[in-house]
Amino acid sequence: MSSYQVRPATTDDARTIAEIHVASWQAAYKDFMPEEDLKKISVEKRLAFWREAIEYSEPQLLVVTEGEQIVGFVGFDRSRDKGSKSTTGEIWALYVRPSHWRKGAGLALWDGARDGLKEEGCTQVTLWVLLRNEPALDFFEHAAGFKREMPSLKTVAIASVKLEEIRLKRATLH
Repeated sequence: MSSYQVRPATTDDARTIAEIHVASWQAAYKDFMPEEDLKKISVEKRLAFWREAIEYSEPQLLVVTEGEQIVGFVGFDRSRDKGSKSTTGEIWALYVRPSHWRKGAGLALWDGARDGLKEEGCTQVTLWVLLRNEPALDFFEHAAGFKREMPSLKTVAIASVKLEEIRLKRATLH
């Protein structure tokens, strides 16, 4: 039985969400992004983004807690991909404190997002993952049942580097 609880994010959660976002990026991307770039990722910039996301529910945000402590978050909504069907949802972001990786928090967030997307009438869900982010690919493919869409590979510029992203898709939300 998981000790994690999932609930909708509130504006009071925005700073913690921003802190988790930055800490997760810095831990997950340290092997393929320059340290200088990772140090430039600002909690303050992320705070403004996540505060606005919570205020306007775009994307919808859930947090996962252990006791009173927020240990992760997920943002989800309709797919932003050009030409996608209105029944396609997207995981916009899913981040967990590094100290809680591989302990069930991510799965609890995925379950909450999946339920939210089903309520919105979505029958499939996609997400984009950096190709070199093997732990995230492993989680989404093996724990959450996503499959890679091979022709979807694209290059994105993140700070001073160009990295490849791949879209993952899950055919149904059942």
